[in-house]
Amino acid sequence: MPVTVETTPNPRARKFTVGVPVGGPATFTAQTDGHRAEWVRIILELTGVASLFLTSDFVTVTGDDTVDWAAITPDIVAALERAF
Repeated sequence: MPVTVETTPNPRARKFTVGVPVGGPATFTAQTDGHRAEWVRIILELTGVASLFLTSDFVTVTGDDTVDWAAITPDIVAALERAF
């Protein structure tokens, strides 16, 4: 499924709309314990990613101070397209 990417009012976050239910609402960070899907782990391991928020048909990815959206957006889109 094609993924669309949008900016958000928070300059450190991007909205990735998948178009099908992604689960949630749920928030994940690198410190989150418990079951996580492979695609969640892959995205959280990208440099600069601080957290994921899942709800409805989209995932909001929030970065830390080092996030380089140009560098990681293609990897996020690829992980989401493989998962959904």
